[in-house]
Amino acid sequence: MKRHFNLLREFSVPLLSGVVAALIWVNLDAEGYHSFNHAPLFGPLSFHFITNELFMVLFFGMAAVEITQSCVPGGDLYPLRKAVNPLLATMGGVVGPVLVYLGLNAVIGSPALHGGWGIPTATDIALAWLAASLVFGKRHPAIAFLLLLAIADDAIGLAIIAVFYPDPLHPIAPQWLGLTLAGMGIAFLLRQRKAASYWPYLLIGGVLSWVGLFKAHVHPALALAFIVPFLPHPPREHKHLFEEDPRDLSPLASFEHEWKVVVDFGLFMFGLANAGVEFSGIGVATWLVFASLLIGKTGGIFSMGMLGKWLGYPLPSQVGKKELLLVGLIGGLGLTVALFVAGEAFTDLRIQGAAKMGALFSGGCGIIAFIVGRLMQVRRKP
Repeated sequence: MKRHFNLLREFSVPLLSGVVAALIWVNLDAEGYHSFNHAPLFGPLSFHFITNELFMVLFFGMAAVEITQSCVPGGDLYPLRKAVNPLLATMGGVVGPVLVYLGLNAVIGSPALHGGWGIPTATDIALAWLAASLVFGKRHPAIAFLLLLAIADDAIGLAIIAVFYPDPLHPIAPQWLGLTLAGMGIAFLLRQRKAASYWPYLLIGGVLSWVGLFKAHVHPALALAFIVPFLPHPPREHKHLFEEDPRDLSPLASFEHEWKVVVDFGLFMFGLANAGVEFSGIGVATWLVFASLLIGKTGGIFSMGMLGKWLGYPLPSQVGKKELLLVGLIGGLGLTVALFVAGEAFTDLRIQGAAKMGALFSGGCGIIAFIVGRLMQVRRKP
């Protein structure tokens, strides 16, 4: 039973099931789907609000855990020289899609679509890992390189959401961000006093951070991204990304271990709440987002990774031009964060739906990478 349970998580079955359920529901009964999603469910709170404003706090909190662990001694982004090439590739994987999106929009789009440039900037970590495992085998060095890119561009994606996608109907009220700063201050004091549980950090620092962001009209799903880095953790990492260290009983590791299952299965809710797009809604925004993820991610990651190598910051062992090209293709899997940003980028539901369909189409990047990998005879590492 435990093995089957872990396989469901490993192959992102909850998220994909939520996406499929939403697509079927909205195309059979659009009115019923939207009523369920936006009508009050628990008191005044709708299913969409509970998912995007509350549950996604944990999702982005998990991303913050991986970023924090990667940046300490022994982590995959420490020291800086070790991180230069993946960080350069990350910048290519962010700037490339933005340039492709804005360039294509200038040719075939319209000013109304300009704000969607942030949608293709991030990579879906779970789906990227799954696709890379199928393309390279589970222990190939290219996977760790890809996951570093996904973690780093998700961090950039968090910043883009916070800075560039405030609620257009409610201007930013920066005075409320003092509560978020207060939450960070309390988390710092808890760390100084060596609080041995993550709960005070979440219940005091996290709640203050969420209320501050919510009142300031900055997306509150980012609340724990400001708190998690203060959770105590060992001074040195002994495992790579997504590997559990049974010796690590710190509050940071405990938070990840105890809530990772909730997040993995809770992504069914996210898929159900955000992937409800009618097939008739496919439009220009669909192709802008999909092309930006497919072409921009691939070209940006490949070109900047090769530039880093030329500058003297080598790629990992067994990662050459073919592997780097495949990493770029898999990086185009933007499903989760792309859906999230699409919901923030456009208030017009027709355009929003078309953009979300482009995010859903990005799942094809994994299929393309698998086919290209076989054609180029890239050897899998079992």
